[in-house]
Amino acid sequence: MDQTPPRQARTSRSTRETEISVSIALDGGAVRIETPCGFFTHMLTALASYAGWGLELAAEGDHHVDLHHTAEDTGLVLGDALSLALGDFSGHRRFASALVPMDDALAEAALDAGRRPFLHFEADFPQPSAGTWDFCLTEEFFRALVTRAGWTLHLTGRRGRNSHHLCEALFKATGIAAASALAPRTGTGPVSTKGVL
Repeated sequence: MDQTPPRQARTSRSTRETEISVSIALDGGAVRIETPCGFFTHMLTALASYAGWGLELAAEGDHHVDLHHTAEDTGLVLGDALSLALGDFSGHRRFASALVPMDDALAEAALDAGRRPFLHFEADFPQPSAGTWDFCLTEEFFRALVTRAGWTLHLTGRRGRNSHHLCEALFKATGIAAASALAPRTGTGPVSTKGVL
């Protein structure tokens, strides 16, 4: 893993199950994502686009088994890159939230990018899958992401009759919240009454 300032990072992970590489620029750039699942690629593209990131991500894994390892490890590596790109966590706004409607679906994301990893995930997907993506993997991806990124993230699917719409709204809401929470701020030190994160 290495950091390339300002607010950029590259990292990778190689295991017997997956090969993941990520290059991220928090302040923008090209979005190029390759995964073995078209739906997952679509969701990651939405996340990066609404967050305003430049993101190059390549993920390969044992999808002949299923996509669980690929989804989880992608979250881990992306989370590592986000943490590296924030450096000492002192130069960003930290808190944000977003409410996103998508046709029948409504999703909410509340984010604290403050080195306190926690995920609350609440969403009922009416259909179990889209293509090769099992919607239960959505929570696994976000749990891995927040663990390594140092985020507290409350994700709530308030309603939705179409699982594709609901899942996409969750990814978009997270991206919009991240765009604000990770935005640079003026002033010195982290956003904390303690003076340290």
